[in-house]
Amino acid sequence: MLEGILRDSTGKKASKELRKDGYLIANIYGKGFENINAAFKENEFIRYAKQKDGLAFEVKIGDTITKVVIQDYQRDPLTNRLKHVDLKVLIDGVLSKFLIPVKTVGIPKGMKDKGVLIINKKRLLIKCTPANLPNSFTLDVTELDVGGSILIRDMEIPANVTMMESGRISVVGVIKSK
Repeated sequence: MLEGILRDSTGKKASKELRKDGYLIANIYGKGFENINAAFKENEFIRYAKQKDGLAFEVKIGDTITKVVIQDYQRDPLTNRLKHVDLKVLIDGVLSKFLIPVKTVGIPKGMKDKGVLIINKKRLLIKCTPANLPNSFTLDVTELDVGGSILIRDMEIPANVTMMESGRISVVGVIKSK
């Protein structure tokens, strides 16, 4: 479990001091949930986020243990270090929107004909309850030839999950290299 501290002040000066001490600023929020302003040790957060099995994980702020997913993050444009992370609380039985990562499996046929695999959507917006939350969408791209693509309507969506993206949007495709 990842442990963090509760931030007293949410001002710019206090955030700058925390970042200088090696902390990552975080906001924890959810539908019908009071927002928590927190901070985590940056290296511990990155290590924990890379090692976690699923999309959801638990964090401990003070005496409160909360199950969350990473909703968004901001990086410094010059140093590429994490500056801020938004964590969304999972509340049982409450319908919420989530961004789910897309993973590809296999090597496309079109890559032998000087094609390049392009991933157009790295994360897809869905609506579901935490009990039905998928860890990722895995797409098999072995049959894709040059000019071929997989659209959202071609994907297999789990039961009790509503896709919030248009069905005609291309998720992955193979284009001819120049």
